[in-house]
Amino acid sequence: MPNPEHYLELIEKEFSASRAALGEGNTGRVRVCARRAAGHAIAWLLSAEPRADWGTDAMRQLQHLRDDAEFPAEVRDAARRLTAKVTESFSYPDGADPLVDAGLIIHHLRSRVEGGDAGAH
Repeated sequence: MPNPEHYLELIEKEFSASRAALGEGNTGRVRVCARRAAGHAIAWLLSAEPRADWGTDAMRQLQHLRDDAEFPAEVRDAARRLTAKVTESFSYPDGADPLVDAGLIIHHLRSRVEGGDAGAH
């Protein structure tokens, strides 16, 4: 299993790319990077708690997270927004922010993997 720094580095790389895309006004790229960041956190979880059929693709993993009642509603809702279709102008659903949603997912999963209280249900 890769160490936590490996996953944190990958997550930060995606957040950095997302911030750059935001500065360029590329909202579609912001969302893609937010999904990837959340996907790295899910991969971290799966390295500690393997789950059948979750795969390695961030989108598929987010769909599984969205549908898994084991996770808190706010985490599932964030995953739902990250997997929802967007408008032609790449407008994010519910007026939410993909970086905030990815951050919520990452925080919860990191706490869970590291044994914090966010893993309590």
